[in-house]
Amino acid sequence: MTKIIAIANQKGGVGKTTTTVNLAACLAEMGRKVLLIDTDPQGNATTNFSINKVEQENTLYELLLGEISVNDCILKDVIPNVSIIPSNVNLAAAEIELIGIEEKEFIIKKEIEFIKDDYDYIIFDCPPALNTLTLNAMTTANSVIVPIQCEYLALEGLSDLITTINLVKERLNPELDLEGIVFTMYDGRTVLSQQVVENVKEHFPDKIYETKIPRNVRLSEAPSFGQPITVYDPKSTGAESYRSLAKEVDARK
Repeated sequence: MTKIIAIANQKGGVGKTTTTVNLAACLAEMGRKVLLIDTDPQGNATTNFSINKVEQENTLYELLLGEISVNDCILKDVIPNVSIIPSNVNLAAAEIELIGIEEKEFIIKKEIEFIKDDYDYIIFDCPPALNTLTLNAMTTANSVIVPIQCEYLALEGLSDLITTINLVKERLNPELDLEGIVFTMYDGRTVLSQQVVENVKEHFPDKIYETKIPRNVRLSEAPSFGQPITVYDPKSTGAESYRSLAKEVDARK
């Protein structure tokens, strides 16, 4: 059965795209077939695979507007076992253009039905907002992974996100669950990182991944070279951490 995961957090800069890209790459390394769907108009997940987002004519935007079919916009095997539905800045207009469209929250879900059996995992990189794009991801997904940066106010907004997940589950997608919370930019030497972990564990004791993603220079550098960490520096601490996370995610499937 295909597992469909939305990587979401309305706070920016918490490692959503880094987690989406590298989780996909590590699952692919394990032999799983992965489709990554870039639902962020910034298109950073797209460029993380050396794809020129400006040149793409068939993107998630055209799919949402009904101009193309899902098969038209999938870029197959951008690295072995990872395909992607790209996005670019055009996607920012989708929110306005979909006003008045019936069941606009289910557009992606309906399209994905045609191809989901081709993949072991479908992973959404969600924008840092609880908007129509994020709702499309959540109505399609059966689980949500929330990256949280180990910094002050990390819990801020998490309760809102959980409320949103519960509302979507109640009204739009009864299959949706909070899969887990992954700590990013973790530094075990600091009291702050440890406090953030303890605070979140108090509220969500059964939802925490054992793997914590450390602050890692190579992880920060990889996007500027258009490569996931498994390609850019496969022996780095960052690569090993995401491999560990991928094993945890796969074990829960």
